Amino acid sequence: MTRFRIMTKNMFLQIDTHDNLIVALQPLAKGNRLRVGRHAIELIDDIPEKHKFALKDLDQGDLAVMYGVIVGRAKRPIRCGELITTDNLDHATTEYRETHEPYQWQAPLPYPESSTQFMGIRRPDGKVGTANYWIFVPLVFCSNQELNELKKVLPPALGYGSTSRYAHFTEELVKQIKTKGAPVDPVISLDSFDPQPEPLFPQVDGLRFLTHHMGCGSTPDEAEELVELLANYITHPNTAGATVVSLGCQKAEVKALQAAIVRRDPAATKPVFYYDRQSWAEPVDMLEAIIRQTLISLHQANELSRREPVPVSELVIGVECGGSDGFSGISANPVIGRAMDHLVGKGGSVILAEFPELCGVENEIVSRCAEPELGSRFLELMKSYRKRVQAVGFDFDQNPSPGNIRDGLITDAMKSAGAAKKGGTSPVVDVFDYPGHASKRGLNLLCTPGGDVESTTALAGAGANLIIFSTGLGTPTGNPIVPVLKVSSNSDMARRLEYMIDLDTGPIISGKKSLDKLGAELEKLCVETASGSYRAKAVRLNQEDFIPWKRGMSL
Repeated sequence: MTRFRIMTKNMFLQIDTHDNLIVALQPLAKGNRLRVGRHAIELIDDIPEKHKFALKDLDQGDLAVMYGVIVGRAKRPIRCGELITTDNLDHATTEYRETHEPYQWQAPLPYPESSTQFMGIRRPDGKVGTANYWIFVPLVFCSNQELNELKKVLPPALGYGSTSRYAHFTEELVKQIKTKGAPVDPVISLDSFDPQPEPLFPQVDGLRFLTHHMGCGSTPDEAEELVELLANYITHPNTAGATVVSLGCQKAEVKALQAAIVRRDPAATKPVFYYDRQSWAEPVDMLEAIIRQTLISLHQANELSRREPVPVSELVIGVECGGSDGFSGISANPVIGRAMDHLVGKGGSVILAEFPELCGVENEIVSRCAEPELGSRFLELMKSYRKRVQAVGFDFDQNPSPGNIRDGLITDAMKSAGAAKKGGTSPVVDVFDYPGHASKRGLNLLCTPGGDVESTTALAGAGANLIIFSTGLGTPTGNPIVPVLKVSSNSDMARRLEYMIDLDTGPIISGKKSLDKLGAELEKLCVETASGSYRAKAVRLNQEDFIPWKRGMSL
């Protein structure tokens, strides 16, 4: 397992002693002479912060190594001290290996003053929520219009209308146009309005509307996957109840959803109401019925929902990254991984997803699988996913975005080696495909795309009651029902996008804080968020992103 530390005022980092690529922790000028271990290096290029340079000469075809694993292959000769770019390095990885030896792991000692409980919402089925939402679910895109109408009226009327600040701001500008002919007053500011009125039902955190563009015109498999995902959201411990709206003739049928819910909740512990538009003569009648039932249900949910002390082991944390940079794999992701090891050590659960961003670290993951069949299942999911990608003329190596590359993640293997650090070092206890659900305590692997919203949508569906999301460039992604905590890899971005970031791990890079210090801070933040005493920035920003993974063809 790769171990590393960054000393104060270091200008560069060799993550693993086997690495022949070195990370610049600050801009390094051409001509600088550096010593890395026994290697004396003169830089032959300017090396931007977060980027890599060669520790030694590499011939064409030689393998590039970071984190102790292969992350690329030289496209041409690369000189010692040369900047690594897409012009001189191609994606390359180690071949899959299915051998399995027992994985030895020791849970870390708890942090000083580490919490053993949080204030959660215990549901009748025994699950524990970290939030309390009523959700509105369309079974098909044809029903989005009804949900949009409900969203216009219900949240503002019930005190959940946090976007009212923009309405007030617009109203003031309109008044100026009417009275003065133009909006001329520069004093008007969004800060002068209170965006959070007191809700009518304070024990309910809000209403969520899961609009999407699926449910019909697709393969049967895709309709089934949508139904399974929606059933996961309806039975999620962060959901108080649900209103399901359908057209009536869609491929994602009501009876299929009801059967999926019964499989998850045989005792029917959660209220779910169904409305079929084709059964109503007028849509206004259906919407009025929904509004009446919603208020009755919210009153009941408000009376029944109370937070109580529960063990930290009830946390199920999904880990995600997006807008990653060259520091993500040496600051934010290792901090998340350290905190997740502590959670697993206390009996909690972690879900690691984004399979295209595990490309290149397959052998390390297989070696951590608690049972040999888990390693085989993981490799089979990776292979089948890759075949689907290759069938349309692409491959995993095209995963990095222009922003990733610009900030130092030159190959997918390089990006993956850092992304995998979010999962910590504990054994893998289960591996399952989308839209599956985590059922075992410990580290779980869920097959999802690398796309931020598709993956966070799947993580919440898999049972995560909290999501931790690392970012180096800044991304606002949230989820309708699960708090998403943003962890920055660098302090510059954390300062610039303070409104978006919940925890800054940039002090790792500067050497001002240790991995354990920030891991303890993250653990504390998770407990506060799960207890409802801290509101994640994504929640404050109303980032309610929901995109089911569309794997099938439209028909």
